[in-house]
Amino acid sequence: MKRLILTALMSAVPLIAGAAGNPANGKLLFQRCASCHAVGPYATAGYGPQLNHIIGRRAGDTRDYKYSEAMKKSGLVWDEKTLAAFLRAPHDVVPDTKMRFWGIKDEQQIADLLSYMKTL
Repeated sequence: MKRLILTALMSAVPLIAGAAGNPANGKLLFQRCASCHAVGPYATAGYGPQLNHIIGRRAGDTRDYKYSEAMKKSGLVWDEKTLAAFLRAPHDVVPDTKMRFWGIKDEQQIADLLSYMKTL
C-alpha cells in the first residue's frame, strides 16, 4: 500500500511543479498578442502596452500607455504566477481591465508564453 501511495505521489510531481515552457513556441504563440502588444528594442504602446521586461514590473507602470483605473490601482507586480493567472482569466485577476481577451485554457501554452516573456 505504501508503494502504491508513493508511486501516486511521484507521478503527481510534474503536475504540481507545472509545465516547463518552450520559449520558441511561446514566441509563435505571442503572435496572437502582437496585434495589441509590442516587444523588442523599438516597442511602444499601441492598442495595449509594450511588454518588454514585463516580469518584475508593476502593473500599469509604463508611461506611454493609458491604463484602466482598475489596472493602475491593482497593486500587482507581474511575476510568473500573477501573469499565468492573468493569461488564464484577465477579468478575474483585474476586474474592469481594458484588455479584451478572454484567456488561455491550455497550461502548456501559458508556460510557453511565460518562458518567452522571460526573454524580453
